Amino acid sequence: MSTAASGKNGTWRNWGGNVAARPAREVTPASVDELAAAVRRAAEDGLRVKAVGTGHSFTAIAATDGVLIRPQLLTGIRNIDRDAMTVTVEAGTPLKRLNMALAREGLSLTNMGDIMEQTVSGATSTGTHGTGRESGSIAAQIRGLELVTADGSVLSCSEKGTEEERAVFAAARIGLGALGVVTAITFAVEPIFLLTAREEPMSFDKVTSTFDELWAENEHFEFYWFPHTGSTNTKRNNRSAGPEKPVPQLQGWFEDEFLSNGVFQVAQWVGRAAPGTIPSIARISSKALSARSYTDIPYKVFTSPRRVRFVEMEYAVPREAVVETLRELKRTIDRSGLRVSFPVEVRTAPADDITLSTASGRDSAYIAVHMVKGTPYQAYFTAAERIFTAHEGRPHWGKVHTRDAEYFSGVYPRFGEFTALRDRLDPDRRFQNDYLRRVLGA
Repeated sequence: MSTAASGKNGTWRNWGGNVAARPAREVTPASVDELAAAVRRAAEDGLRVKAVGTGHSFTAIAATDGVLIRPQLLTGIRNIDRDAMTVTVEAGTPLKRLNMALAREGLSLTNMGDIMEQTVSGATSTGTHGTGRESGSIAAQIRGLELVTADGSVLSCSEKGTEEERAVFAAARIGLGALGVVTAITFAVEPIFLLTAREEPMSFDKVTSTFDELWAENEHFEFYWFPHTGSTNTKRNNRSAGPEKPVPQLQGWFEDEFLSNGVFQVAQWVGRAAPGTIPSIARISSKALSARSYTDIPYKVFTSPRRVRFVEMEYAVPREAVVETLRELKRTIDRSGLRVSFPVEVRTAPADDITLSTASGRDSAYIAVHMVKGTPYQAYFTAAERIFTAHEGRPHWGKVHTRDAEYFSGVYPRFGEFTALRDRLDPDRRFQNDYLRRVLGA
């Protein structure tokens, strides 16, 4: 099954199935020149332009009734610079292909998210991240960008450029598709290394009461809490001198495919058909995964397959507020009569200097809530969002939320910097859509 967005009768749909659009036309450029020409032609025809990757965003960030640009022919590595320790890659390259190609070259990104189906430009433009004490989002590892702007010109920017290029670089690493169409990205890389993953169950009370220590003691710490239970599953990833000790193939299939995808999918179906069974299923699910430890190269430890389709909301709160926020969420679910069959995911990121990064200027923790595709999620997400926003939460740009420009101008100190740059680069709003109108203002 492909994780790419599906198109039937000219309709584009996202991976989660909660967003649909009917573009006037689709373009699949094979070069930067062809992409620039498509942008210029859209301007002549008075059409808006949006690029779309694999459709993994749950917001309408890529939806358009104008020209939909599909970057799947703009793929592959352009250049590896071993002196600077950077790799320049075409924007439509899936993270999976980048990770595998880097591994063959003995190289790796420092940190990554937990899925690798997205394109590099889609993942970075929306702020995709993993978890890390010192290492930030995928966008925080960018050293240079190339993008086609609204007039069809090609703009390159980096932290070493002119004042204007540095301003573009600060914003365009997580540009929401509002500043131009990204055509190539230069990432910092390092020699490939080994990570030892230690996964083990832990009670909700223990993980929340010792969260600061668990965060401080591990390079990458995250956990999943199963609503309706006092149980979590924790994961600690730390660098290792080896030897390599991957999860045995059969065990990996059983735990990652059969339990985490197959049995989990059946549990979701049962929960949808009979919501009253969800607390019992949650108690069984939280006990299904046992402790394990393995050592492997980074992308094999950081990422895992996700075959159960879902809809997701995720907010970044100040790291020091995460435990209180999570306890409020647990109290709300316990009191509410809500039936939540999907675990809540908690991760962290250090402060960065990207204008609209969810970790911009503050050490952050992420709380992600999910509902299986096709289940009503509004009541749960509304209750969660009320808690997150009370802690000055910043929603992930590619996940469900109801916030607008007025809210963002209050939680992002540099919000005005981004909108002023957008006014300069896209005065006619060639790259606008309804989502950007809401989150950035008209």
